Amino acid sequence: MQKNETVPAWAGALAGLTAGALALGIAQLVAGLAGPETFPVVAVGDAAVDLTPAPVKDFAINTFGENDKTVLIGGVLVVLAGIAALIGVLARRRLAYGYAGLALFGVVGVAAVLTRPGAGAADVLPTVAGVLCGGLALGWLLRRAGGGRGTATAGSEAGGAVAGAEAGGGAAPEAGGEVAPEAGGEGAVSEVGGAGGAGAVERPAVMRAGAGERGFDRRRLITGVAGGIVVAGASAALGRQLGGRRELAATRGNLALPRPATPARPLPPGTDFRIPGLSPFITKNQDFYRVDTALVVPQVDPRAWRLRIHGMVDRPVEITYAELLNLPLTEADITLTCVSNEVGGPYVGNARWLGVRMADLLRRAGLQPGADMLLSTSDDGFTCGTPVDVVMDGRDALFAIAMNGEALPFEHGFPVRQVVPGLYGYVSATKWVVDVKVTRFDRDQAYWTPRGWAAKGPIKTESRIDVPKSGASLKAGRTTIAGVAWAQHTGVDAVEVRVDRGEWRQARLAAVPGPDTWRQWALDWDATPGEHTIEARATDAAGHTQTERQAPPAPDGASGWPAVTVQVA
Repeated sequence: MQKNETVPAWAGALAGLTAGALALGIAQLVAGLAGPETFPVVAVGDAAVDLTPAPVKDFAINTFGENDKTVLIGGVLVVLAGIAALIGVLARRRLAYGYAGLALFGVVGVAAVLTRPGAGAADVLPTVAGVLCGGLALGWLLRRAGGGRGTATAGSEAGGAVAGAEAGGGAAPEAGGEVAPEAGGEGAVSEVGGAGGAGAVERPAVMRAGAGERGFDRRRLITGVAGGIVVAGASAALGRQLGGRRELAATRGNLALPRPATPARPLPPGTDFRIPGLSPFITKNQDFYRVDTALVVPQVDPRAWRLRIHGMVDRPVEITYAELLNLPLTEADITLTCVSNEVGGPYVGNARWLGVRMADLLRRAGLQPGADMLLSTSDDGFTCGTPVDVVMDGRDALFAIAMNGEALPFEHGFPVRQVVPGLYGYVSATKWVVDVKVTRFDRDQAYWTPRGWAAKGPIKTESRIDVPKSGASLKAGRTTIAGVAWAQHTGVDAVEVRVDRGEWRQARLAAVPGPDTWRQWALDWDATPGEHTIEARATDAAGHTQTERQAPPAPDGASGWPAVTVQVA
């Protein structure tokens, strides 16, 4: 096809969007067999995450929270939709332009897929299959819309033209109302009308069937688009099913968790004040925060999972999931905190974890002198660096298999993740962990370190005001101020509260089972009418009081006193 000017721009854009949707649907279908990480949208999104500057990532986390991945995927799809529409508009003039645009689209997708950890040549199949199907769909839709044009021969022109006007009469079209285009004209003829041949009038070209160009056919385009959308949607849905999540969900649900050799201490009375709006001592799995770099949650089959411990060890270790479950298990209540958490932010939660002590497996491997870092790698290629001395000092650092009495949720690392009390998650809490390299901080860097974050991330002593919420309207009289405070593996000894920069008052503290969890606190306040600002600060068991100095999360965690402003009437 050389040119097609009978198809309007909007129709070309619609054809391009449909072809793009079909390309992604087919790619999703093939990726369902090859693995979700080979889906080009995910690969492009993952590459974007890796290439995005740290300040932009911080902005995304702070602005969109746990929805940042959804926003990114949505943004990628919006951009792809715009490109697909443009490809369709260009293709209506020359189909080769459309094919070139789709080919470029495919090159970007292939490049993104091949940058992922462990990618192989077969991983590009979803992208290639999608682009090929998209190209076929684009040409088919434009032909249905009236985009086919052949090259008229001299003979056909002679047979279909009105050569001139008969003496004393005007030009008459051939039987059937067909006229041939004027020599050199694009889509029009010059018909002689009126006596003496005066008054040339242009009319749109309509060629005989099989002879070339015809008019725009809206109905055929719309029916073709409808069919393409149905195929795209069905392919995408089937691809997601083929991804195996249902099978893995059934596998996870049928797992029988072993009893811990070292069970957690029973929670002492008074652990939870049960104040409305106050974070419960145990965070439910569905409420636990999630911050990670995975755009698509890895689907790791526990039957195929292996954990490899190597590097500066005497005896490299490789262990299966079944073998891990047969080792002595430890149960512990541990609070996790994300380094991205702003002062007073939501990225902190407490759960009861079950797993194998990391120190036990490291001793089996035999740590060599000088090793000070554990470079752990997740199934999707993320890495973090954990100080060896923290893991080996006796705390309950775990290769965890369960959370709050059930196998780890997929979003929180199933089948195995790391949990290390006292360290921010970016240096300790690797989800879907499959590899641990024993090394040194001066030899290796984890994912976030070259992006401007500190190599080691001990958690700062912090507190949060849960009730009342900032901006709340309260009635005058006795009300309760309450929240949580944490200083993992050190413990919280005191929390103080002040109103309108007045005197600090000691809050009452809930009981805790040990130093590795957060601690609830509460204070009764006689509220008076007006606007009031409430602040809090915690002091840990080592005597360190939460600093007033405001600092952002980067490079090693936010600091400052949490504050809320309320109106009392």
